[in-house]
Amino acid sequence: MGGRSFGIDPAVVQALAAEIRDVVRMGVEMGVVIGGGNIFRGIEGSARGMERTQADYMGMLATVINSLALQSVLEGMGVKCRVQTAIEMREVAEPFIRRRATRHLEKGRVVIFAAGTGNPYFTTDTAAALRAAEIRAEVILKATKVDGVYDRDPVKHADAKMFKKISYTEALAKNLKVMDAAAISLCRENEIPIRVFNISRKGNIKAVISGRSVGTIVGG
Repeated sequence: MGGRSFGIDPAVVQALAAEIRDVVRMGVEMGVVIGGGNIFRGIEGSARGMERTQADYMGMLATVINSLALQSVLEGMGVKCRVQTAIEMREVAEPFIRRRATRHLEKGRVVIFAAGTGNPYFTTDTAAALRAAEIRAEVILKATKVDGVYDRDPVKHADAKMFKKISYTEALAKNLKVMDAAAISLCRENEIPIRVFNISRKGNIKAVISGRSVGTIVGG
């Protein structure tokens, strides 16, 4: 969304795609899960009187729009890319099939996982944790608007302290809003670390992949 109040900012998509391209060129296999809040948030629609299940499906469709936008820009940069959706829509994307996804990754293609888990009441965070477990990802990169995980909201509290490392259990117990509880629990069960970092800082994805101490690591 960038600085807009709604929709897709082409400059933001270009910047994100360039970061992904640079990482793929390092030989890294990368899957991407995108939210749809710049277009529609199911939980907000529900709060405004929509039936929750219907609102959540609308949110899933919003993630497909974002995924197609990213795919288009990536392919324009010469990056091979596939979109797989949890809800079938064969005219625009492949249905999610785990073995096909891993094969794409092995061939150096970026796989964008769209439409969340395909089920209402589950967030994009949970979708990311689920897909990470299914493709046996080494780490989840949780890109956010802040530098890492803080003991309280850094936007509201100037003295908020950032953690360099925190355990899954502590993140859940302190309700730190790293990801939703279901996502963190799934990562804990499958021993998938979560690296939380600021996506707006240019080069951060590559820095994380290169092993630099960026943001907060959640695990253990």
